[in-house]
Amino acid sequence: MRIAFYAPLKPPDHPIASGDRRVAQLLFEGLRRAGHQPFLASRLRSYDGGGDADRQARLAALGRGAADRLLRRWRERPQAAPGLWFTYHLYYKAPDWLGPRVSAALRIPYLVAEASAAEKRAEGAWALGHRAVVEAIGRADRVIGLNAADRDGVLALLADRNRWVFLPPFLDSAAYRVAEREGSGPPRLIAVAMMRHGDKLASYRVLAAALAQLRDLQWSLEIVGDGPARGEVERCFAPLAGRIVYAGALELAAVAARLAAADICVWPAVNEAFGMALLEAQASALPVVAGAGGGVAGIIRPGVTGLLVPPGDAAAFAAGLRSLLRDPDRRAAMGRAARRNVLEQHDLGAAAGRLAGVTAGLEREPAR
Repeated sequence: MRIAFYAPLKPPDHPIASGDRRVAQLLFEGLRRAGHQPFLASRLRSYDGGGDADRQARLAALGRGAADRLLRRWRERPQAAPGLWFTYHLYYKAPDWLGPRVSAALRIPYLVAEASAAEKRAEGAWALGHRAVVEAIGRADRVIGLNAADRDGVLALLADRNRWVFLPPFLDSAAYRVAEREGSGPPRLIAVAMMRHGDKLASYRVLAAALAQLRDLQWSLEIVGDGPARGEVERCFAPLAGRIVYAGALELAAVAARLAAADICVWPAVNEAFGMALLEAQASALPVVAGAGGGVAGIIRPGVTGLLVPPGDAAAFAAGLRSLLRDPDRRAAMGRAARRNVLEQHDLGAAAGRLAGVTAGLEREPAR
């Protein structure tokens, strides 16, 4: 089946790397492996990060215009028309102005992956985007949840709760290798994250504060990532100079190589959706120490594949990491368990099978 794929926040071929782009790419590939022919329907970004009502109205108009152009094209060439519309990552700052309009006109199923809605956004700077999200979720034939933390907000908008389907976050485990870790030398910590203001910078600050409490132990930290907040990040870690290595932004293969060379993945995960980098670390047989916010608890099994601590608690983070730094055998056991967990629950092949089941169910039902 031809599937129109759309990501209003960031298309899968966007030039700037991010977790959102990576998940979009993986979903696209998952649909392909499920036997479908996904194609990118539009690159229109509906994102408004500043709460500008005029900008949101313009984006809405652009979205309706783009939808109408697609409809004209497919009415002229019906053989090219999709049998299903798939929108990834729908929330108040990046609503979907195309999918509901196109799917209703073509009378095809409308499928959404990773949607979130919060009633507190019904009023205020993003009220227009919130209303669009509420309407889109309400008419969706299925909503695939990648983050269990979003479930309750979405279910409140669905007439049929069975339209919400959980899909564990996933990746292609074949892209990550497991290295033989000899255990010689100080443990090598690694953090993989963009250096952006807001939650990412807050996580870096918690990490720096936690590591400052562990100067009595031997360790080094490699940071993979870059961005506009790099100056602030470097200032956070300045008291730990000599132990920190900045690798900069790397491509996927290079990230995998750096993970394979590390011993522990560390990331406080302040307001993290679930954290693709944490999943990548586990695919590389690394134990993880992370903050238990958002959907992070859905990809880490506490005490088995890693350790979870209260979000933003530097002291708890330091205590958890200290226990692993002192116990190489436990680190190795957690790393093995982490790799098994990814292969069994979070691999691209398993996700493709689940996506095939969801889309097959929609093919058997009339579109709403």
